[in-house]
Amino acid sequence: MASTSGTKDVGPPRSLSRRMTSSSAMIDPDADDNATVDSEIVPSLLASVAPILRVANEVEKDNPRVAYLCRFHAFENAHRMDPKSTGRGVRQFKTYLLHRLQKEEVETKNQLAKSDPREIQKYYQNFYEKNIKEGQYTKKPEEMVKYYQIATVLYEVLKTVVPPSKIEAETIRYAKDVEAKKEQYEHYNILPLSAVGVKPAIMELPEIKAALRALRNVDNLPLLKKPDDKDKSDNDILEWLSSIFGFQKGNVANQREHLILLLANIDIRSKSVEDYDEDYEELDSFTVHQLMDKTFKNYISWCQYLHCPSNLKFEPDCDRQQLELIYIGLYLLIWGEASNIRFMPECLCYIFHNMANEVHGILFANVESVSGGTYQAEAVGEESFLQDVVSPIYDVMRKEAKRNRGGKASHSSWRNYDDLNEYFWQDTCFKLGWPMDRNSDFFVNSDDELQTNEEHKHVIPGKRKPKTNFVEVRTFLHIYRSFDRMWMFLIIAFQAMVIIAWHGDGSIFGMFDDGVFESILSIFITSAVLNFFQASLDIILSFNAWRSIKPTQILRYVLKIAISAFWVVMLPIGYSRSVSNPTGVVKFFRDLGGSSKDQSLYNYLVAIYLTPNILSALLFMLPPLRRYMERSNWRVIVFLMWWAQPKLYVGRGMHEDMFSLFKYTLYWVMLLISKFAFSYYVEILPLVAPTKYIMDIRVSKYDWHEFFPNVTHNIGVVIAIWAPIVMVYFMDAQIWYAIFATIIGGIKGAFSHLGEIRTLGMLRSRFDSVPSAFRERLVPMQKDELIRDPMEDDSLVRKDIAKFSQVWNEFIYSMRMEDLISNSERDLLLVPYMTSIVPVIQWPHFLLASKIPIALDMAKGFKGKDDAELFKKINNDDYMYSAIVECYQTLKGILFGLLADEGDIMIVQHICNEIDSSIDMGSFLTKFRMKGLPSLNDKLEKFLSHLLTDYDNDEKYTSQIINFLQDLMEIITKDVMINGQQIYETAQRKDNDRKERFERINIRLTKVKAWKEMVVRLHLLLTVKESAINVPMNLEARRRVTFFTNSLYMKMPNAPKVHNMLSFSVLTPYYNEDVLHSEEELHSENEDGISILFYLQKIYPDEWRNFEERMRNPKPNATEKERTEATRQWVSYRGQTLSRTVRGMMYYKEALELQCFLDSAKDNEIFTGYRTLNMNKDHRALKERARALVDLKFTYIVSCQIYGAQKKSSNHRDQSCYHNILNLMLTYPSLRVAYIDEREDTINGKPQKVYYSVLVKGGDKLDEEIYRIKLPGPPTYIGEGKPENQNHAIIFTRGEALQTIDMNQDNYFEEAFKMRNVLEEFHKDHHGDRRPTILGLREHIFTGGVSSLAWFMSNQEKSFVTIGQRILADPLRVRFHYGHPDIFDRIFHITRGGISKASKIINLSEDIFSGYNSTLRGGYVTHHEYIQVGKGRDVGMNQISLFEAKVANGNGEQTLSRDVYRLGRRFDFFRMFSFYFTTVGFYFSSLVTVLVVYVFLYGRMYLVLSGLEKKIMEDATINSNRALEETLATQSVFQLGLILVLPMAMEVGLESGFRRALGDFIIMQLQLASVFFTFQLGTKVHYYGKTILHGGSKYRATGRGFVVFHAKFADNYRLYSRSHFVKGIELGMLLVIYQVYGNSYRSSNLYLFITFSIWFLVSSWLFAPFVFNPSGFDWQKTVEDWTDWKRWMGNRGGIGIDEDKSWESWWDKEQELLKNTNIRGRIAEIVLACRFFIYQYGLVYHLNIASGSRSILVYGLSWLVMITALLGLKMVSMGRRRFGTDFQLTFRILKALLFIGFLSIVMVLFVVCSLTLSDIFAAVLAFMPTGWAFLQIGQACRPCVEAIGFWDSIMELGRAYECVMGMIIFMPIVTLSWFPFVSEFQTRLLFNQAFSRGLQISMILAGKKDKTQSA
Repeated sequence: MASTSGTKDVGPPRSLSRRMTSSSAMIDPDADDNATVDSEIVPSLLASVAPILRVANEVEKDNPRVAYLCRFHAFENAHRMDPKSTGRGVRQFKTYLLHRLQKEEVETKNQLAKSDPREIQKYYQNFYEKNIKEGQYTKKPEEMVKYYQIATVLYEVLKTVVPPSKIEAETIRYAKDVEAKKEQYEHYNILPLSAVGVKPAIMELPEIKAALRALRNVDNLPLLKKPDDKDKSDNDILEWLSSIFGFQKGNVANQREHLILLLANIDIRSKSVEDYDEDYEELDSFTVHQLMDKTFKNYISWCQYLHCPSNLKFEPDCDRQQLELIYIGLYLLIWGEASNIRFMPECLCYIFHNMANEVHGILFANVESVSGGTYQAEAVGEESFLQDVVSPIYDVMRKEAKRNRGGKASHSSWRNYDDLNEYFWQDTCFKLGWPMDRNSDFFVNSDDELQTNEEHKHVIPGKRKPKTNFVEVRTFLHIYRSFDRMWMFLIIAFQAMVIIAWHGDGSIFGMFDDGVFESILSIFITSAVLNFFQASLDIILSFNAWRSIKPTQILRYVLKIAISAFWVVMLPIGYSRSVSNPTGVVKFFRDLGGSSKDQSLYNYLVAIYLTPNILSALLFMLPPLRRYMERSNWRVIVFLMWWAQPKLYVGRGMHEDMFSLFKYTLYWVMLLISKFAFSYYVEILPLVAPTKYIMDIRVSKYDWHEFFPNVTHNIGVVIAIWAPIVMVYFMDAQIWYAIFATIIGGIKGAFSHLGEIRTLGMLRSRFDSVPSAFRERLVPMQKDELIRDPMEDDSLVRKDIAKFSQVWNEFIYSMRMEDLISNSERDLLLVPYMTSIVPVIQWPHFLLASKIPIALDMAKGFKGKDDAELFKKINNDDYMYSAIVECYQTLKGILFGLLADEGDIMIVQHICNEIDSSIDMGSFLTKFRMKGLPSLNDKLEKFLSHLLTDYDNDEKYTSQIINFLQDLMEIITKDVMINGQQIYETAQRKDNDRKERFERINIRLTKVKAWKEMVVRLHLLLTVKESAINVPMNLEARRRVTFFTNSLYMKMPNAPKVHNMLSFSVLTPYYNEDVLHSEEELHSENEDGISILFYLQKIYPDEWRNFEERMRNPKPNATEKERTEATRQWVSYRGQTLSRTVRGMMYYKEALELQCFLDSAKDNEIFTGYRTLNMNKDHRALKERARALVDLKFTYIVSCQIYGAQKKSSNHRDQSCYHNILNLMLTYPSLRVAYIDEREDTINGKPQKVYYSVLVKGGDKLDEEIYRIKLPGPPTYIGEGKPENQNHAIIFTRGEALQTIDMNQDNYFEEAFKMRNVLEEFHKDHHGDRRPTILGLREHIFTGGVSSLAWFMSNQEKSFVTIGQRILADPLRVRFHYGHPDIFDRIFHITRGGISKASKIINLSEDIFSGYNSTLRGGYVTHHEYIQVGKGRDVGMNQISLFEAKVANGNGEQTLSRDVYRLGRRFDFFRMFSFYFTTVGFYFSSLVTVLVVYVFLYGRMYLVLSGLEKKIMEDATINSNRALEETLATQSVFQLGLILVLPMAMEVGLESGFRRALGDFIIMQLQLASVFFTFQLGTKVHYYGKTILHGGSKYRATGRGFVVFHAKFADNYRLYSRSHFVKGIELGMLLVIYQVYGNSYRSSNLYLFITFSIWFLVSSWLFAPFVFNPSGFDWQKTVEDWTDWKRWMGNRGGIGIDEDKSWESWWDKEQELLKNTNIRGRIAEIVLACRFFIYQYGLVYHLNIASGSRSILVYGLSWLVMITALLGLKMVSMGRRRFGTDFQLTFRILKALLFIGFLSIVMVLFVVCSLTLSDIFAAVLAFMPTGWAFLQIGQACRPCVEAIGFWDSIMELGRAYECVMGMIIFMPIVTLSWFPFVSEFQTRLLFNQAFSRGLQISMILAGKKDKTQSA
């Protein structure tokens, strides 16, 4: 070896090193295949040696010895950096490298010289001369970057190997040249700004040059130098700013490119087509000004809000454009390095405000406000901004995040992003100063050490900084507080309706009666009380924020509650005085105009009380005025508005225009009229008369011990009857919303032309108009084309069709590459676009198929002699006419091209002339025999088939063609033509030497592609005889074809040229999901013996056949490795994988390149075809320019958060993900990957973790780093993972628009073609000067065909993303951001907090919060359905439930959030209704729906057990129950899930026809869709309620696997025990009790229906998981599940025992919410648990043993029995622990005695006390709930229970209850599993959709796989 220094500490024996290597995933030095990636596994502490190892790998093939020397140098550097190998992975890495060096030292030999110094020096010189000296003017910049990096490393290694005195002068000269020029060659993202030599086409674009020139205008800026800088000057404005503030180099480079691209894109659009000059040099002044306005709109608004002058200052004589660019560049640099602070836009405003002031001071020598001196122009270090500005604020956020305790702490105990940002909404933020004072209140309180009370797990606040403006308290009262106007309206309306129904005959016009009207006036007292309640809530719920609230706001709160208290006192007093003199409505109006002494005090009070409401109503009718007043910062207007709304920075002026206001007001007026009419006539009025009678009944005898026998009016009965009605009243508006949304959404969709082309028949009938529709929608209009009529200009028509065909054919080719269609289908669907001899339009074959055979039959069978009649029949079918003409002209062209003899050509010409003349003269039928046409057709088919065959022997092939040709001509002249022989004879006379005709042909023509395509097309025209009605066969291909053509008739903006379109980026967050399925995953079998590949082959049989055809056809010699890779891709493209998403998004690039070609190509180039560009050298410049424009317009970033960790991980899956992501970058050069790199740096002698945001792209074989920006800390620690992942990568996005795409999405080529149209929506003014800030796009759910569950889910999702969001956007105007295909106005959002919100837990549903934020900040959200993006959804029951749980958790957190509160309070009245019922209101209504069932059944149990129902029913005139049943019919429908199906049915009917919609609806019901939706209702309700009560929200990974597997019983039990099973059993017990002890309405059909609906709910909640579980009723699976469940129940828990291994661990985990909940949550649990005591109290009095006694002693004795039973269980439990091991016999005797005693007591009771078997069952119903109540209370009071030593007993009691519940649920499953047909029926039920597509699922699940099937 050259040296052995530094290897002593790494000297373990070889065997040990191998073990260490293996354990660390270090690469085996003997494995050559992996040797190229050793540079990628370098420990982070040794990151600087990775480039050396990369160079070693690059040069290894060329010179292994030099590679060895490079590795040795890397080893020495590694040892020098960490001599003791203390860093993570360092020792293993050094050991691996040492072993490799030992091996290579022996194996490698010098090639160029005898010694190592000479070898490397010679190699270095050769490398320089070959690659750098000669290549700098010929090679591309990316190639030169690599060569310069290699040369730099080689010289570094050379200096360590070669003594300084031995380095040759030539080598030194080369090295200096490399050092001088290497900065010009650095890895770049899009723009190689520093490159010299061969420049890419993008750098030649004039807009790029102009932007670069403007940015490099630094001549008049003061030069700032660092002490170590000599003559270095700043290259541009951003470098100058960096020298002042110390921005990082990577940040400067990133924002330089960002700013240049923004300027270039805006500038090109500011120039008209006439003004555009290819060589213009200056930016338009409007360009920078426009970007300035968009960038600083929020900053200027912030300054105005805080009444401070803006620091965007411009001196009179300054270079305004330069200064504007300085300000924009400064903001972008701050934003680019701000890390997590990007979520705090006003904090960024504060930072910019002060830094802009510094810039202005430096430029214009202003006096500094703090010190009084002038600003010193002095350069600072590179990371100064990070250390001095970003890190201190980040530290505050990090300390606050620690208070969160992983989501377990209350929201009120820590400050989230919103709290910290809203600190800067007050002018007190300026007390921070600049530089920021670390002792200010913003910092100091967060520095207090966190203390924890271990017992109660609550953070002790101490001096901590309070919340800002709002406190997220866990309480349902937020529902009322946020939407108080709605609740007041509903409550008052309910009161008024009850009053009207209570008085008189119930007519609505009775309200005008004197007494009724006076009673109605009492609603104002109710209003005052509710206002007081609201004011109290404002004070109570915001108490923790009082120290941060302005004094004026506190004053407002105090005044509000004081005034509301005043009205609560005064209105009742006034009302009581007015009642003494009852008056009618006429007298009321008369009194208002009378003398003051006669006026009613109450009327005056009401008038004064209503004054603010009247003013609000007036402003509601004038939204522009209200908008102006709310946005105004004039102190006078602010003072006037102070009472109406608290002054906040956001939520001002969100009012819509008059027309939008009218639309959604009309919508809600109609809806509310329907709702109130239904509520009055169906719910309220029928109950009034029975209620009156019940209140008059006197009940003296009860069936239990009544504690309140003297209560009047039977108030308990009234509550039991009315409570469900009241609850239904408050939730049924949700049902009316669903009905109205379905109707209005359907009408709106129809007017939008949705579904006009929904079948292939419709497509064929309108295909002739598709090219013109394509031209109008998707082709930019040329200047000369605007004045030409396309209907009259044939050349324009041909050009339009040629352009259309380019796009259509690429669409068809893309579907072929996706294996949706076969080769034959592809040929039938393609549209020709070449210039042709054919005078008619050449339609695709699927329109012309079978036209020629039909025409032949028509001609053959034609009996007449009149040409006109035959031609009339032909002309009636345009497609037939086109086919005949094309066939004739094409055959003529083929023959003319093929024949090489002039005489032969003349014969063919004579025949053609004869045909043409006979047609013109009308003598065609007289000169030609029609009966000869079939034989001619047969011979022609054979002739064409032979022309298309491949051949090796030219002579044989030529002779065969000649034979076919001669036969063909013979048939024409002898069989078809009557005088054909004369043509032959004429030709013979002219050419006497020839004996035979048609012997000379042009064989070379068969190799010409264009000519061969003519032959193929003619052959298809003749041979495709079957009808093309089913082309394409694949359902997905049909859907895409019909949707694309249908969208061309929908309203969309006109397409601009690519040059003038908005630039955009796509951002996809990725964590650790599947990228590409491995070969092992493809073939590994599940427990049923099914592999993913086999499963997909059965689900997609046609696509698999197409794939096999594709693999056979183009590459007959494809290697096994290539086939395997293609198979992996085929499988992955049918799953929810990153590779599918990337492929889909990269269609944007392909579509834009094609659009560039169509925009700029000349006519001849268009007719030549897009696919010929690469073949023609003259067209390559056009191709390069197209690519440059696409790079200017489109960027795709995938934020692979842990890509760096995956690269170095030892985990096989992580390594697989890394390699697959790398392959994606290499496959798609435009793809960029951003990741968070965690490194170890030695700081003060200790290794510390340092974090970076890194952007990489695909290089030659590995990734290449482009930008690296250091972060203040781990970014994902502060907030939710996904938004933090998006946030760190957003700085690398480009353009003016940003599309957010999740990694389970897909895109389609034909949809990508419409992207520039969609982006034009940002330029459309909507209702005044408002422009959209978010464009909502439609989604297609592509996972619907896997199973019935997947179908239900896809239909539900489809209805939401289509008809649901359609109605939200217009007319309701409350669409937000729900999913990932939406497109953001990027500049608007990056200056206002980003594209999502990230605070832990509260922003769990991060997407919708970005919509909230956009709306609150004046944004505008639209929805567009002419474009769609693919989306995957979960396909299994458990996965769907986890998804629903996550969404319900998110909605629970939304309910508590400040965003919902502000939107609810600041929307106008009707828009607030829309907002409520389309967001959190849906979940609250679902909760109320379930609570209605509880209240109804508990009320009925009270009536039957107390005996009140029987007493009331003895009176024949009462009919109260029936009235109640009528009202409950509403929620019964809701439970059945029909309401959720309504929008689905409407959308399916709209887009696929109502007949199919009806069929789908019936099939869904037969497949138990109602069971599924009812079950998911329970999921929503459980998780929503638990979230608000206790928290516990978290991201739930649902998994997106292929194979639908069998879930074990224990898994289902764990997942659904608390959410469904417990509730289902409770409701079942209530129903049993009501059925057994109730005797009412046995004959009422409606009652039976309602009871049935609740039984349906119960059975759905208990058994749906097993009905929808594959093989759920298979006997073998059932036995295995029982064994597994018993094992799980019996296993003991403990530390480290997973919850799926032990019931105890799971039970403990289930109580985690209660451990972390607050005192309110514990009290709520205890109160709710008390309901279970009712069972025991009510049932013991109905036991026969009670002998009819109503004494309280009966209840007391029941408690004695209960306590005795519990003590017996306790004794057994204690005995098992204490005596179970050492005293087995004693313990058994004890158990026997207890058992004998129990039997004895029971026998005595049977004999003596008349105990019956029914009493036993009743006792079970009575005492089981009591025990459950003990359990619930014990869990809520766990600390106390543990303190008294009863926790183990509670646990054992819980285990016993779980066993009983498990048995109750398991027994029906066991029973059904006995019958084999049940399992088969279930399989058909689950997989019916897959059956319709050829899936033999029964065979699959049985594992009877055909082993002969190809893998």
